[in-house]
Amino acid sequence: MKLLFVVDPLDRLSLAGDTSYALMLEAAARTWPVWTCQIEHLGLVDNDAVVDAVPTVVRDAPTPAHAFATGERTFMRLAEFDAVLMRKDPPVDVNYLHATWILDHARGKTLLVNDPRGLRELNEHLAVLQFPALTPPTIVTRSADKLREFQAQQGGAIVVKPVDGYGGLGIFVVRDGDPNASSIIETSTGAGTRWTLAQKYLPDAVNGDKRIILADGEPVGAVLRVPASAEARGNLHVGGRAVKATIDARDREIIDAIAPWLREHGQIFVGLDVIGGMLTEINITSPTGVRHAARLDGTNVAARVLDCFVRLAK
Repeated sequence: MKLLFVVDPLDRLSLAGDTSYALMLEAAARTWPVWTCQIEHLGLVDNDAVVDAVPTVVRDAPTPAHAFATGERTFMRLAEFDAVLMRKDPPVDVNYLHATWILDHARGKTLLVNDPRGLRELNEHLAVLQFPALTPPTIVTRSADKLREFQAQQGGAIVVKPVDGYGGLGIFVVRDGDPNASSIIETSTGAGTRWTLAQKYLPDAVNGDKRIILADGEPVGAVLRVPASAEARGNLHVGGRAVKATIDARDREIIDAIAPWLREHGQIFVGLDVIGGMLTEINITSPTGVRHAARLDGTNVAARVLDCFVRLAK
């Protein structure tokens, strides 16, 4: 298969845990052609999605300078690729939105991972609310008063996060008695100008946030992200520790409930975040965890993901 990765600049990738790099390495091991670009290299000619992409040699190395070698930038149709992987990290801003409109014009001409319509329609924080029985109690509001009321209703501890947040940025645990609580709530809502999502705090968060990696609705790997000491977030890039995880009966229940819905929206490569058996986020823009899960499980998670792409591209 010939793959195009729409990614952030290669020299910015943190290779030790980067999932795009893991998928590129597996593609290279299969001698598949790998091409890369950034979103600004996408475009249209009439109704045809096009790109100025570079052929990319991928090696197993500790730094981008040694891991990648790129060739001459070439004008191509997206239809010339067997699969196009939209792996640009958030934020989902206006530039990202415009890129999804361009990718719309490649639908039916190549495998799009993930479908741009779903990338637009399914906010990673709000999408879980389609499944209220699987999620902790949640509200979305701009009102500081409503957040304080919700905090009282949930026993005095909530998690607040920006609706358009990513990578753990802007996530706070707000507890009764915290002298900073009012300031956190006011900051989170931008003094009433920004929607903020609040969820009941789940005590199991101290034991870790389980990332479940799905390929076409089937689990291919999992990793538990355990927060560092004195840290509420388990995100690995802010110091979280990766611990081996297994898919249990509750995880399977969650997966079975949402897999048909994900397929309906064309979301092929997805990361679910589960804390204490409750679904907290659905990651569709650039889900991570493949390298960590592979190291901990001793399995080739990237191979299972690419095998899925082969099947769907036929």
